Amino acid sequence: MATSNISDFYTPAVFTLVAILVYRYILYPAIFSPLSKIPKAHWSCSISPAWILWARFKSRENRTLHAAHQQHGPIVRVGPNELSVNSIEAVKTIYQGGFEKHEWYSLFNNYGVPCTFSALQQKHHAIRKRWVSHVYSKSHIATSPALAAQALIVLNRRLLPLVRASTRASQQPHGLDVHSLWSAAALDLVSAYCLGASRGADLVRRPAHREHWLALYATRKGHGFFAQELPRLSRALRLVGVRLTPSWVDAANRELEAWCKERSDAAIRFLEREQRGEEKSALDTADDPVVVRALLAGIEKELATNGEASLVYPTAIRQRELSVASEVFDHVLAGHETTGVALTYLSYHLSRSLDLQRELRRELLTLKPDMRLDRDGKVRHPGSKQLDSLPVLHAVIMESVRRYAPAGGPEPRVTPRSSTTRLGPYEVPGGVRVSASAYNIHRDETAFPDPEKWDHTRWLQPQCSGGAESPDGDDAKSDVNRHFWGFSSGGRMCLGSNFAMHEMKLIVAAIYSNYTSHIVDDEGIEPTDAYTGHPKSNSLYLRFERVLDG
Repeated sequence: MATSNISDFYTPAVFTLVAILVYRYILYPAIFSPLSKIPKAHWSCSISPAWILWARFKSRENRTLHAAHQQHGPIVRVGPNELSVNSIEAVKTIYQGGFEKHEWYSLFNNYGVPCTFSALQQKHHAIRKRWVSHVYSKSHIATSPALAAQALIVLNRRLLPLVRASTRASQQPHGLDVHSLWSAAALDLVSAYCLGASRGADLVRRPAHREHWLALYATRKGHGFFAQELPRLSRALRLVGVRLTPSWVDAANRELEAWCKERSDAAIRFLEREQRGEEKSALDTADDPVVVRALLAGIEKELATNGEASLVYPTAIRQRELSVASEVFDHVLAGHETTGVALTYLSYHLSRSLDLQRELRRELLTLKPDMRLDRDGKVRHPGSKQLDSLPVLHAVIMESVRRYAPAGGPEPRVTPRSSTTRLGPYEVPGGVRVSASAYNIHRDETAFPDPEKWDHTRWLQPQCSGGAESPDGDDAKSDVNRHFWGFSSGGRMCLGSNFAMHEMKLIVAAIYSNYTSHIVDDEGIEPTDAYTGHPKSNSLYLRFERVLDG
């Protein structure tokens, strides 16, 4: 009798629980959810994230999403609570509408504290951005004596002597791995700007240390899937001794973080001594830690203004040294990789055309002063405004960033929970993960015909703006600038975009004013499919020849 009563009680309870689970995880997302009206990339996407997670795990997300958009249109459902978008209108809604970042970005916290890039909430991000945005502005980059001095150190004492040495007869077969070299030059320059030249990296002149450092970084970036896409599962398994991320990845991260923390702390101590009058001021010199100086001033002002009520008091104010190091670490890592990749593909395409190199050099020689080597083997800085006035230089850089999108993967945001969002013809509820990617935006054939082709002349055509009609009657087809998304857009676009464009123009101008480049080994030049892509071989070997005037 008792057994029968227990059975009578549990059987309806089990059926009820099963019914609830079926409705919650199958019927509602597949049939009743507002997202059910949106085309699915795969039949399973309405009830499971497995399809998109597998694409990410296998490092083929970008091309998988591109195929999905080609088949299903500009807005595609890729998971029960996730959309991928591929239209300029949707990009404006999401990225200029102040949508919060997804927790996916938490992986970019360093030392246990967030940085500007990884701050999820808009208000927290705005505070941090104010501290450093002025030193990354176009006007500051163009007029900074410190940056000009730092750039000349990297060019004249490191990069150009190495390229010159590679042309000697004793260096046959005259091949330099420029992927490694451009990444090192970018790291040297951005770290000098952040920390001061004496505390920044010196990877160009130290090839063994360079390769070790870059190998550590490759380890770091190549094993983030579980921590980023399945953070709760990853943490839960770690509690019972199961590590989804190998321990040697953690060791690589610790070494890189220690490298940066040591230099960041040294910059802070220097500025504290400078403030006490114990050190000669480095302001506006090559040894000026421009970014660290701005961060400390910003944190101090935030404390004076808002005190313990500040939104960033628990992190940036109470953990000042860690927060400064976290910010610098983010700038250094992001700044070296994306610039290094863009320069690699730029120099690859230049090396395939001596005619284009000659055209570029003719333009570079119009600079005053130009960047030809003097008798001492040094170049002079022509100034940012002059570099920005060169259309061919600008075009080859823009097309390299467009075609290869060094940070081309999806940029996830979350729709506002307080209301629905209209994306195209669909009403999207709050709390949905939505993403666009430069990889897909840059393959819009209405703006970029034959998008897989590297064609710098796209950027040399007369562009229509301000609603003016193009010669063919369709301004959207000719407005390549409107469809360029290499640095994202909106209030959370790449903080260092002006710095990146400036350093790329400076490095290209210094090299191609004096040398021609020729391909020695381009095996594996095809880009990987990842959030930040790079050549599959992680290398490109070029031979340089000195151009002699006369």
